[in-house]
Amino acid sequence: MRGYRTIKYTLFIFCYFFWVVSAVLIAVGIYAKIAKEKHVVDTLTADPALLLIVIGSMMFLITFLGCFGALRNATCLLKTFLGTLTAILVVQVAAGVVGYLFTDMVMERTDRLMMNTIVRYREDPDLENAIDFVQKKFQCCGVESYKDWGHNIYFECSDTNPSLEACGVPFSCCVRLQNQTVLNTMCGYGVQQLDRSSAAEAVSTVGCLEKIASWTKNNLLLVAALTAGLLLLEVGMMCLAAAQISRIKKVQQQRKDNVSTSRSERKDSYWFPAFADFNDE
Repeated sequence: MRGYRTIKYTLFIFCYFFWVVSAVLIAVGIYAKIAKEKHVVDTLTADPALLLIVIGSMMFLITFLGCFGALRNATCLLKTFLGTLTAILVVQVAAGVVGYLFTDMVMERTDRLMMNTIVRYREDPDLENAIDFVQKKFQCCGVESYKDWGHNIYFECSDTNPSLEACGVPFSCCVRLQNQTVLNTMCGYGVQQLDRSSAAEAVSTVGCLEKIASWTKNNLLLVAALTAGLLLLEVGMMCLAAAQISRIKKVQQQRKDNVSTSRSERKDSYWFPAFADFNDE
């Protein structure tokens, strides 16, 4: 009985933790969606706020099934929780295998997605902050090179572009000098008109796709450890759910057996009148 309680409450604690995390994601996504301007980016692949809401809602629903099912010993909810986690695990493993076997296709799709975010830069504050963070963090600019910013209407390098930032790049591409206390937000102006060596003095010229891929290769052990940890956590929760389902079924079967045993004992313990005639009529 003690082992069953350990399984039950361990599963509940895990599910409750992710339940709280999902609620936080939903709250942050809703706040970001309300705080920014209306009628901006509203697609799932390009709106970080909407992406947080969707991911948080899915996590909230799945972990709710695990929490409530573990607490109330509801085998139906636990089976749904177990089946959902199994499906997610299969999709993750399949995505990893496909990504390994079709690296070129994955890189091409990633390139296209990142280029779409550059086109939508300045249309969504959340997306703008996300791109600036990546470019600062990895010291990169654009997808393949700094000239990718020519696809954005604000940085397009043409004579008909009235923007002051025409032929430029965002300030997050700028090279941070040593002992620099004040950031020059205009350091990227006009760099698209310069060749690579000249532009490298002011901004990062390497694309973010190459930098991220290089960082992943250099930190392959860390990425593998994080991925393995996530998969092991999912497998552990699946094992706990399966163990609780098995235990619940075992207890239910024992109760049925006890009920049938008690009924048969009652039948065998009937009192018959003295000198009763048991001969067949």
